[in-house]
Amino acid sequence: MGPSPRKKFLPASIGPTCALVCLALGLAGLSSGPAAHAGQVAPPPLMLSPNLTEPWMNQLRQPGRTSVRYGQPRGIQVNRPWLRPQPANMRTPARVQNPAAQRSRQIAPQFLPTIVAYSGPHKPGTIVIDTNERFLYLVQRDGTARRYGVGVGKPGFEWAGTHKITRKAEWPDWRPPAAMRKRRPDLPVFMAGGPENPLGARALYLGSTLYRIHGSNEPWTIGQAVSSGCIRMRNEDVEDLYERVGVGTTVYVI
Repeated sequence: MGPSPRKKFLPASIGPTCALVCLALGLAGLSSGPAAHAGQVAPPPLMLSPNLTEPWMNQLRQPGRTSVRYGQPRGIQVNRPWLRPQPANMRTPARVQNPAAQRSRQIAPQFLPTIVAYSGPHKPGTIVIDTNERFLYLVQRDGTARRYGVGVGKPGFEWAGTHKITRKAEWPDWRPPAAMRKRRPDLPVFMAGGPENPLGARALYLGSTLYRIHGSNEPWTIGQAVSSGCIRMRNEDVEDLYERVGVGTTVYVI
């Protein structure tokens, strides 16, 4: 017997990269065997990159790619209880709009301020209040009058007469008369002026009476008989009238 063939060993110092290169060379040698000479097309040589993360980095460096987004894969349930629909009995009920109630809180268009022709007997600068028609007229010098819609005394509280404005007040305080508090025990003895005050933004006091021309925090009542005898106006209208008349102005209530 002849001498046994010697076994070949790779030195221990050869690293993994060198081993991969050797493997590639061996595969390349196999491809150049007899099968290649028989007319078969040899496969392209195997190219191995020493940096296995390079393809991924190349993908990140593609034009138009500025960042990578990590989305939630489909089919995976995320535990986010704050995104779950609330049970029907725990939901906040939607506000129900009542068209009829909404319309009832709007002033009728005919009671908005306007300029009308005036040929009555009262001189310019005087105020005429028609409680039947629910209008207040400020007579002007050019044969016209500024007309405002007003709220008047409810049945049993109507009155008529002639008085002068004896006092003007902005955002007046309210002290309900004793007779009113007797009818309405829920009323306060005193209420400071402000948006919640029933006298509204301005008040024009009539003579020594308890009656006033004043604003209102319930503008939808303009054109109605709802007061205890006072003449109500919208806040913006009484502010306009307040600037046009002074103390001493004559007021006719008819």
